Amino acid sequence: MQLTAFKQLPMGHQAVLLRQGGHFLAERQQDSFSLQLYAFGDFYAEVWRVQGEERILFIHLFQHPAGLAAYLEKIRLPEV
Repeated sequence: MQLTAFKQLPMGHQAVLLRQGGHFLAERQQDSFSLQLYAFGDFYAEVWRVQGEERILFIHLFQHPAGLAAYLEKIRLPEV
């Protein structure tokens, strides 16, 4: 799925698609937030939650590799 089509979906539907077909890459903490990074289609998705809560606050979508900088030490790629 392309970024533009994904953006048009409601956040709940986005979350379901990420869980079912996204590739989980890493998780990190920022202040009182828990962030999970997924690769999906031609973009990345960062799921923001309050630490310890299941409710998603928002999903940040991006394509530029600079958005990965905060995750570089935590990303684990599958072995080939």
